[in-house]
Amino acid sequence: MRELLQAIYSLVSDGTDYNAYQDLKDSCRECMKTDVPLAVEYLKKLSDRLEEVIPTIEDIDKMRKMYSLHKSVLLVAAPHDFESYILYIESNREPEKKFYPPRRKALRPVVEALQDLVDDKLDLLAVSLPPGCGKTTLAIFYLTYLAGRIPDEPMLTGSHSNSFVRGVYDECLRIMDKDGDYLWHDVFPLVNVVNTNAKDCRIDLGKRKRFETLEFTSIGTGNAGLYRAATLLYCDDLVSGIEVALSKERLDKLWETYTTDLRQRKIGDKCKELHIATRWSVHDVIGRLENQYGDSDRAKFIVVPAMNEQDESNFDYAYGVGFNTNFYKEQRDIMDDVSWKALYMNQPIEREGLLYHEDELRRYFELPSNAPDAIIAICDTKDKGKDYAFLPAAWVYGQDYYINDCVCDNGLPNIVDARLVEILVRDKVNSCRFESNSAGGRVAEKVQTEVKAKGGITHITTKFTSTNKETKIIVNSSWVKEHCLFKDESMYQKNSDYGKMMNMLLSYTVAGKNKHDDVPDGMAMLAEYAQSMSGSKVEVFQRPW
Repeated sequence: MRELLQAIYSLVSDGTDYNAYQDLKDSCRECMKTDVPLAVEYLKKLSDRLEEVIPTIEDIDKMRKMYSLHKSVLLVAAPHDFESYILYIESNREPEKKFYPPRRKALRPVVEALQDLVDDKLDLLAVSLPPGCGKTTLAIFYLTYLAGRIPDEPMLTGSHSNSFVRGVYDECLRIMDKDGDYLWHDVFPLVNVVNTNAKDCRIDLGKRKRFETLEFTSIGTGNAGLYRAATLLYCDDLVSGIEVALSKERLDKLWETYTTDLRQRKIGDKCKELHIATRWSVHDVIGRLENQYGDSDRAKFIVVPAMNEQDESNFDYAYGVGFNTNFYKEQRDIMDDVSWKALYMNQPIEREGLLYHEDELRRYFELPSNAPDAIIAICDTKDKGKDYAFLPAAWVYGQDYYINDCVCDNGLPNIVDARLVEILVRDKVNSCRFESNSAGGRVAEKVQTEVKAKGGITHITTKFTSTNKETKIIVNSSWVKEHCLFKDESMYQKNSDYGKMMNMLLSYTVAGKNKHDDVPDGMAMLAEYAQSMSGSKVEVFQRPW
């Protein structure tokens, strides 16, 4: 079937023949009977192609015909694909009133992750975006989507605020209103709202049941027996504000309430969790969940700050519904640094247990004018999975080690190995020590051969490390702070290798789990290597006799 769909799609890709588009849609409908994921895959391709083609059509009648076809394609996919669902149910609204299309570029990664919850690729999703970017509205669309798909199983929404809960309840009803702006009933024609309870904020769809399809509560209300979640537990901004975030005791209480109240309402083994919140603290609910599940491939934590690495807005939407760069800069200027970083950049207000603090590091703008005593490096090779290969190159001036270049990359091994060769040759590194654990010895031999072939001067040695990694990192941190100099922040981009290196170094904590420890481990290796060299330094002096 895939071969047939691809053959028809190739015709669609090459022109604007209406019949080819219609044939692909009909073939996808037939494919739905045996392979829904395959059908949805090509329906989405067809939808994307129609979005490209329609604006280029000059004939008004043909444009309307293609637009109608596009709408029908979205309807076929909508019960199975969350993005198609949003696009379809909003298709009758005026462009400037639509929620998703103007925000699509920024919110699509979140939409795709929400689809992963539906497709059972994830069990837990946490999303942190700045205020007003549409994250909660997107979640409301998601609730109505799941309610239509699985009307006879309960979902529970929890928040710190009763007014928030009531607002979500009202908006869900508005989306599912037969006489409203949205085409929800086109997607789920056999599902109806059978009961509403505005006082307790409950909406029941499909068959009447004890635990309604959509249930809403504020956290800590103590209504233990009134709510259950079998499809989704959705938690939105459980931390009410900075006053709670600044109190470790109140955050501990909040975590206890979440684990003994909201989370205990989950039933069955298919219930997913969705958390949407400002990242106030490393001790907030999302912070603790990330500490627990950050390494799991069944959990995903999405964080998008207000400003990107170029200090530009990530949420400058069409029709003026977003926030441009000037807005965010003005907001940053009038807010205190702690609140700005938490609310808009989603950086927790404290970094408890950090080994390296920004104000402890030595910085420089340019290298000394004289030639260095030597240029040395170490390499902590990439092991597996999401591990990083890390090679810092240090320009040695007496007892000072200027970290002037680095590779910090978790890409494909062959590409990373080539980059290791490149930096050693480019920087004319005199000597480099590779950790020989795991694949390190093999990589060192390969890199040495290629460095020589390119005319490099680097002498590579290997060393097996048996020391406990955390102990090695901690005991060598003082030497790094005293002897290593790092480029000033203005001298590198945050998404560069150097920027990644600094971020990993400054985020390493001794108080909990670390997502990446390759950089602090590598700097400890550099400390040991430098000290081993200085310890065997030969000095010329006059004979005393």
